[in-house]
Amino acid sequence: MRNFRQQQRPKKNTLVIGRNAIIKALQSGQQLDRIYLDARAQGEDISEIKKLASQNGVPINYVPVAKLNGFNITDHEGCVAQIAKVQYQNLQDVISLVTESGEAPLFLILDGITDIRNIGGIARTAYCTGVHAIIIPEKGVGALNEDAILTSAGALEQIAVCRVNSLMKAVDELHLNGIKVFATEMKAAKNIADVDFKEPCAIVMGSEDNGIYPALMKICDEKIKIPMVGDFESLNVSVATGIILYEAMKQRG
Repeated sequence: MRNFRQQQRPKKNTLVIGRNAIIKALQSGQQLDRIYLDARAQGEDISEIKKLASQNGVPINYVPVAKLNGFNITDHEGCVAQIAKVQYQNLQDVISLVTESGEAPLFLILDGITDIRNIGGIARTAYCTGVHAIIIPEKGVGALNEDAILTSAGALEQIAVCRVNSLMKAVDELHLNGIKVFATEMKAAKNIADVDFKEPCAIVMGSEDNGIYPALMKICDEKIKIPMVGDFESLNVSVATGIILYEAMKQRG
């Protein structure tokens, strides 16, 4: 069984290497998962990469040069980009598509979940329970790389994934489209069985360590919880997501 704690070095054909190559990729609209940039790198082309990355919603990881050398390449010029394995979609486009189809939108928001095994398991369950799209932030989430796709059994290539520069803004956009947003919290008053998941809604799942970011929690419409027997700290986030999504699927029938 493959150990996903030790992620494999990405293959060279999945990388965009060097400053000019990355600029051209960004200018052409090629989807990139992220850019690894030497924290000491400077120059007009570096400034251009930062500007284009911001415009295209591509996160930049500032790293020591040893990280770049670890890709087993020597001509990186202080920057390497990883080609996106997942084709990210515009959130409003997905909302409009679902609404026009006559279905009630069901979205899943991941906040601070970094373990790719959890992300893969969540995507697998989301696809099987009729979630229309998974919403992730540019930063603070595990990379949706080959390992993540493998753990999802390919679900990440089948379900819509929307990468946004701010989950706060994404919630605002959902609200503007009449979509209610539920935040999961262990101490919430309302059980998931008492929630109306048949209405247009989104469910926010936070990390096991830190939960949902407080400011994000504050703008959600309602807090919900999974009832549990016994006094235990929490469920694994992938398992918890599965329980909630199967309740939603049962209600939607």
